[in-house]
Amino acid sequence: MFITVMFGAGCWELVNPWCSLVTLAIHLRQRGQVPPDATIALLAEDGHLVSLVEGLEEGASPAPSMGTALLQERRTYVLVQIIKGEGGAPTRYESLLQNLDDRCPELAEELRWLSGLPPMGDGRRRHMATRRGHQEQGPPPSRSRRVGSLPPRTR
Repeated sequence: MFITVMFGAGCWELVNPWCSLVTLAIHLRQRGQVPPDATIALLAEDGHLVSLVEGLEEGASPAPSMGTALLQERRTYVLVQIIKGEGGAPTRYESLLQNLDDRCPELAEELRWLSGLPPMGDGRRRHMATRRGHQEQGPPPSRSRRVGSLPPRTR
């Protein structure tokens, strides 16, 4: 089992999620050059956000201990940093893949929506994923057509 994670200036890496979430998050932080205390997530090509939070938030149910419980094999994900707002500011979601707006505008709009920002385009953007907290579990709901997909990988 493997997944593809995109980050940086068009970098991508095959990752085996058959490990603990702690190990997966540490590896992705190192490869994406993200500070060790940063909160990260993976944004699937269909717009679902998968949080890789190791700690438990107050009142939350325990997070699955294995990456395989949250991620679908052979899928492509974009590495995202979650920045908690302070003093009433909203939480922001920032892509760690450069030029996401150019590479996949639908996913860039999804991150803007999650961050509570207005759409960049003509305002007619369709919301791609259902938001259940910041963590999607299991396979995404089926769709009549694919809303967006990531561009082909280049290294």
